[in-house]
Amino acid sequence: MKAKIKIAALFLLGCTAANAQKYDVKTAKTYAEISAKTDGKWEGRKYIGGTAFKNVDKLKLSPEHTDHSFDIRYEGPGWENNRIGYRLYLDWRNAIDIFGKKTSENILPKVGQDNFDSYHEMSDWGADILKAGKGIGIGSVDRYLNKEKLHFREVDSTIAYVSNKTNESVVKIDYFGWKTASDKINFTSELTIKPDQLYTQHTIKASKAIQGICTGIVKQKNTELLKKDSKNKKWAYLATYGQQSLVPDKLGMAIFYEVKTIETIEDTDLDYLLVFKPTTKSTSFYLLGAWEQEVNGIKTQEEFVKYLNDKLELLNKKGKM
Repeated sequence: MKAKIKIAALFLLGCTAANAQKYDVKTAKTYAEISAKTDGKWEGRKYIGGTAFKNVDKLKLSPEHTDHSFDIRYEGPGWENNRIGYRLYLDWRNAIDIFGKKTSENILPKVGQDNFDSYHEMSDWGADILKAGKGIGIGSVDRYLNKEKLHFREVDSTIAYVSNKTNESVVKIDYFGWKTASDKINFTSELTIKPDQLYTQHTIKASKAIQGICTGIVKQKNTELLKKDSKNKKWAYLATYGQQSLVPDKLGMAIFYEVKTIETIEDTDLDYLLVFKPTTKSTSFYLLGAWEQEVNGIKTQEEFVKYLNDKLELLNKKGKM
């Protein structure tokens, strides 16, 4: 009976991989993927062996999975468009990182194929350019309670999905039984990227209204903090700019958010945090990176501020990007 179940599971995984391959990565302007090894074995928290990473459109994390387990290529799902790429550490850290791109072509299918973390070295397509460390990265989610940042260390199960359409690509994560302090909730995170833009729309939803759900920007040295409200006071941005990439060179990071959704803004040792008001309703915000080596990239703080102000004016007029 166990053998039949295992064969069925492998068949479903194969079908999933086949469905993912129907998308034409070479011509698309957006792309999302998650790629895992399936034919190795777990030894403690490390995944040993396995012949190759395979793309799937749905992946349930193994109970053994943690950071640097080597079972998922570049440690989680990735998404990109013709300007920039992102990835999410699909483990207790739950931070979003940035892939700086020097090309308009989709690069994720080749990232981390030759060596597990080779993407930290500059190549023809670009590199991983953000050091998240113990910070929140850019626009990911944690919980901030009693001046402590609580990660995703205790989760009953985590399932990641990716989908690709002609005009957008989406990564969705379902966290079941996320336990922090005395609360245990289900939580959904959906990240959508469209062509030609630097930003990703991040929509989050909690099954229970709890204090402290937060997003933010990891602090780096040599940066300036930038903040501004829209004319109608409904939207605002929190941003940093400076020589803060791993290269090192100029990188801007920003989050656009609805003012009414935020309870407090916290300046911590590691991050600038936006703490949301407790709710069970869906909440959306926009995260972005702007790297100077991007094709026709933003190269000065003045250019970055102009870009941010133009997007803020768009939100002021339309309420969305």
